[in-house]
Amino acid sequence: MTDARHLLVVAHTGRDDSLQAGLAVCRQLIAAGLVPVVSADEYDDLLRAAPDLAPLAVLGDDVPTADLELVIVLGGDGTILRAAELARGASAPLLGVNLGHVGFLAEAERGELEQTVERALARDYEVEERMTLSVRVKLRGEVVYETWALNEASVEKANRERSLEVVVEVDGRPLSSFGCDGVVMSTPTGSTAYSFSGGGPIVWPSVDALLMVPLSAHALFARPLVVGPESSLAVELLPRSSASGVLWADGRRTFELPSAARVVVRRSPVPVRLARLAHGPFTDRLVNKFALPVTGWRGPGGETLATGAIPLMPQPGPGTEAPR
Repeated sequence: MTDARHLLVVAHTGRDDSLQAGLAVCRQLIAAGLVPVVSADEYDDLLRAAPDLAPLAVLGDDVPTADLELVIVLGGDGTILRAAELARGASAPLLGVNLGHVGFLAEAERGELEQTVERALARDYEVEERMTLSVRVKLRGEVVYETWALNEASVEKANRERSLEVVVEVDGRPLSSFGCDGVVMSTPTGSTAYSFSGGGPIVWPSVDALLMVPLSAHALFARPLVVGPESSLAVELLPRSSASGVLWADGRRTFELPSAARVVVRRSPVPVRLARLAHGPFTDRLVNKFALPVTGWRGPGGETLATGAIPLMPQPGPGTEAPR
């Protein structure tokens, strides 16, 4: 048993701004008496940029994933997805600092970096769990590949020239067949990512649901679907399809799909945990991240909003009523 605290720092070290942010966080943790934990592939980049930076611990070699207290992620949503992959199966939450464009999963911005680390050191955050997907590829009844996803699992055509012929399925029953560019199966977290780009609905993170969004489908009935969290979704490649298929999980893990393969998606029992620094309505996050036009809104207070950006406001506490 040890009282040592292990905070993993994940940065996109191929980008200078993210590399410098990673160095700053590591120095702040060292100054607080901690040994920062980094991944093996980032260890050399950090020491090459700052040879005096020491000590550092390597995830897996010096510190097991299960011993992590928190993961500080520096970058955009892609970096957060990579961090979720590194910390998969651990109870450590992810605390994202946005250095990218939208940074929908991030909790803070670059200018708040030092204060964010201070709050991490003080354990001044709350933890929110997000649903993930269990993804299996079956061929003639046998599981030939298995993975997971936080945002989405997408079945896509591998050839630009041809359509992918598929049958989609809900709860073990066929729903429709069509030619398409692909099908996205998403969590509510992923509803603002690939699913959103494909024309799917935005689903609030507090809703337990699975989404299915066909991409450029040639069919009368090929609308986005939202089903319950205990349902299963499946996409089956038809043998008549002239295009080969490929599975992508969060745009990071891929598997080539043979003819007649079935991709089955269910809710995973292992969620991803996010560290939250502020309680704010998801509506505010949508407005701020997508720069939605809300100027002129009066709302329950009756005062006209003069700017498009709105500050995150706390959600009503127990015993209080939300504005109508």
